[in-house]
Amino acid sequence: MNRPVALVTGARQGIGLAIALALAEAGFDIAGVDIVEDEKSTDLLAAVAARGGRGHFSKMDLAAIASHAAVIDAVERDFGPIDALVNNAGIAVRPLTDILEIGAEMFDRNMDVNLRGTFFLTQQVAKRMIARTSDHYRSIIFITSIAAGMVSPVRSPYCISKAGLSMAADIFALRLGEAEIAVHEIRPGFIKTDMSGSLPTIKIDGYIASGRVPMRRWGQAADIGQVAASLASGKLPYVSGQPIYVDGGFHIPVA
Repeated sequence: MNRPVALVTGARQGIGLAIALALAEAGFDIAGVDIVEDEKSTDLLAAVAARGGRGHFSKMDLAAIASHAAVIDAVERDFGPIDALVNNAGIAVRPLTDILEIGAEMFDRNMDVNLRGTFFLTQQVAKRMIARTSDHYRSIIFITSIAAGMVSPVRSPYCISKAGLSMAADIFALRLGEAEIAVHEIRPGFIKTDMSGSLPTIKIDGYIASGRVPMRRWGQAADIGQVAASLASGKLPYVSGQPIYVDGGFHIPVA
């Protein structure tokens, strides 16, 4: 049987790279997309090949929705139909800015990538999935954040975009269930990445040291990768449309 095909956005580095490599180890061919094409994208393809998979890379700005169809066409031409879409790519406003000071340009760019771009890419892939049958388990995975349900006045566009993406996951799950396409939402907690490393970590380190994060460590990108690979491989076959927290227990309400 041919290997299933996974399309991963933001696959060059961080969580996206970890997801792509975990999927390759789980038996997927990997189509990675990112806004930048450089040595990291070349390294991604080499790492996928080392894990027995075929790799494909496309440079794409997720916000440019008119470019989505051509990218998907190229993946299908090289590998065949997509069995798993992992919506990982996302940006956060820098510098952190109070909600009363956020400008339209900063807000719109966040929404264009995190919510609008991801929504319409998912729509394109979902239509193609519905139009065919497959011998493989099929899924769409949204990487949101604990910020989808936790408030931060200095990260308002990010929080709003992730909350909207969580709702999009629910709606797609409802619509695609009859086609046996599972839709999953992963909510990462405090994960060590280039993005998180660009900010002061004193507050988070305090959460970890105090036990507010019960597992008392930072999460690693590989933690997200393993969960995504399990979901995309159908290890949780009767699950769809619910957030799966990968946050060391931080989401647990504490009295």
